[in-house]
Amino acid sequence: MDMDDYQDQSGKTAIFPEDEALTYLILGLCSEAGELAGKLKKIIRDNNGQISMEKRVELVQENGDCLWYVAQIATALGSSLRSTGQINLDKLNSRLERGVLGGSGDNR
Repeated sequence: MDMDDYQDQSGKTAIFPEDEALTYLILGLCSEAGELAGKLKKIIRDNNGQISMEKRVELVQENGDCLWYVAQIATALGSSLRSTGQINLDKLNSRLERGVLGGSGDNR
């Protein structure tokens, strides 16, 4: 599936207060990322880190919830997933070429 198509289709399910769109969406992404992390934490605690097929499916579903929020954030910012992804790849490839993938800071 094309990511811009996903963005358009997933936008049909986007129901939230428009005047608080970015706040709502970013907090939602954080919440879903927390759920994803929580599922992995419990796998580590309860299954010695062994991910069963059932748990893998649950992780993929939570990751999909994160993707939904990323797509809606891009829309709220007037961007597409395609351009967001390309901007990210350009940044990462520049860091790779300059040998600064490791380290910290946004502007390395």
